[in-house]
Amino acid sequence: MLTFEAARKLILDSVSPCGVERVEILQSLGRTLAEDIVAPWNLPASDNSAMDGYAVVSADCREPGSLEVIGSIQAGGVINSVVITGCAIKIMTGARIPPGCDAVVPVEETEEQNSFVYIKEPVRKGQHIRLRGEDVREGETVIPVGTTIRAPEISMLASCGRVFVPVFRRPRVAILSTGDELVELGEPATPGKIINSNAFSLAASVREAGAEPIILGIARDNREDHRIKMREGLKADVLITSAGVSAGDYDHVRDVLEELGVDQKFWKVAMKPGGPTAFGMKDGKPVFSLPGNPVSTMVTFEIFVRPALLRMMGRQRVIRPTMKVTLAEEVRKKTGKVQFVRLLIDQDGRGFRGRSSGDQNTGILKTMLMADAMAVLPAGESLFAAGSEVDAILLREDAGMLEG
Repeated sequence: MLTFEAARKLILDSVSPCGVERVEILQSLGRTLAEDIVAPWNLPASDNSAMDGYAVVSADCREPGSLEVIGSIQAGGVINSVVITGCAIKIMTGARIPPGCDAVVPVEETEEQNSFVYIKEPVRKGQHIRLRGEDVREGETVIPVGTTIRAPEISMLASCGRVFVPVFRRPRVAILSTGDELVELGEPATPGKIINSNAFSLAASVREAGAEPIILGIARDNREDHRIKMREGLKADVLITSAGVSAGDYDHVRDVLEELGVDQKFWKVAMKPGGPTAFGMKDGKPVFSLPGNPVSTMVTFEIFVRPALLRMMGRQRVIRPTMKVTLAEEVRKKTGKVQFVRLLIDQDGRGFRGRSSGDQNTGILKTMLMADAMAVLPAGESLFAAGSEVDAILLREDAGMLEG
């Protein structure tokens, strides 16, 4: 069996960004930029005042003294006449520096009486002036391709006059649950039946990643229903199936995918939970077959599907950050497989401490609900004593442990 790192690398090497589309500037928030943004002009476009005050000739202000105020200029205004020695112009923040002036004196450092202003302190040439192009020079690449667009990028895009922004397209992700035991949400869950919650957890995870989920419903435990629904799912950019990937009498996923021409890359991974996870490709489209237990479904999505979706949306960084965590309690496992243990994290003066979020059985959904992170316990070790330091994948970036 592949290690989870080798399986993830195989997946990421198999997928590539979707096509490019142009969206209105606010619609680009959270998307990935598909081409470099080059500044069409200088920012600022001209020398301008950083303060409300008076534009002056610095040579007139080597010592305290009075200057005649010959006019005023507000942001957006223009004065074309040259300011001569002994004179000053009242100026507002953002207004262009009048010709002849080379410094601005803040209003709080002056006293104005009648048509004169008294400068209280010596003035330095260039003070409180924002120079043309000091932020961005014309022709400069201000946002490189692959950048995730946030509010600062929106501001720069607007400053560069971009009404529409080129971004990588969001992949459409078809989600198919399998099994006669499943009922749809809203239908009565009679004895022996289970609500199809995996479809919704997967759809939510797909949407959180930034892609577009398409819920196909339930494929019943016969090959024809699998074939019909999988064929429909392969029309999307990505197909995810849930359950039916093992070797039971009613597990048809593997055989039907082969019939439909999916090139199977792997069928098992040396990890727990999530060992019976499969991946294949069909006409450049990734196909993920995930286990059916709720926790296994979510863990394998985090480890394999989420990074692939981010790569397809042009992201540069696709794997969640890890952190060092000190175990607050002993953890035991069998050797041979990496184990992902759901943890609650808190912080003390010595760093981050992790303890189990509860029963690690893959059917116990509540422990995933509560988890801040997943410890990654290496395959070759079986005992992790309290106080051991382990790597953990951060699941909740807004967890209370990160405050401050």
